[in-house]
Amino acid sequence: MADEIVLLSSWPSMFGMRVKVALAEKGLKYEYREEDLRNKSPLLLMMNPVHKKIPVLIHNEKPISESMIIVDYIDEVWNHKSPLLPTDPYQRAQARFWADYVDKKLFDIGKKIIWSTKGEEETGKKEFIECLKLLEGELGDNPYFGGENFGFVDVSLVTFSCWFHTYESYGNFSIETECPKLVAWTKRCLEKESVSSSLADPHKIHNFASGVRKRLGIE
Repeated sequence: MADEIVLLSSWPSMFGMRVKVALAEKGLKYEYREEDLRNKSPLLLMMNPVHKKIPVLIHNEKPISESMIIVDYIDEVWNHKSPLLPTDPYQRAQARFWADYVDKKLFDIGKKIIWSTKGEEETGKKEFIECLKLLEGELGDNPYFGGENFGFVDVSLVTFSCWFHTYESYGNFSIETECPKLVAWTKRCLEKESVSSSLADPHKIHNFASGVRKRLGIE
């Protein structure tokens, strides 16, 4: 019996894109269902009754929530191809640590740049650059955060890259100037079909953010 895989997400979500990248890395076919987050579907509310958030992966009618938990699940269930987590327990713990760091820091700091009122974006910009520099230091001279191979931390961070243009636009800074190695890493990741086919267009993201800002009365 073939696996039935359904992904509930929203196209601008860097969290949903993580799941798309992981599924593409494994070569898995799935049904994608776009969610309107201002009018959430009964299926989303049923499959994620606790947080009522995307993304949700439904595998053979069983739901899994939270993007990196989903990525971990995908890696464990379909372990025949493109492993995302290392086999060494310590390295695996380190990968989970840095993915957790991205989850706890980057999104919330980025919100200060894009969704805050005038003046607050300066604080957000400073914190955002500091966060990226720390991640760049962890990357070092390696091709990927997983060393020679694209892996768990790469999946967690690379989907933010399609938002970089928007962060730069509203924060008035250049990520390439501040973190050239990280931008080179981004370009390297985008050479992978699993990444390039899963990420949203940066200009489309910017237009989306601009529309939300107008709706919120920021622009």
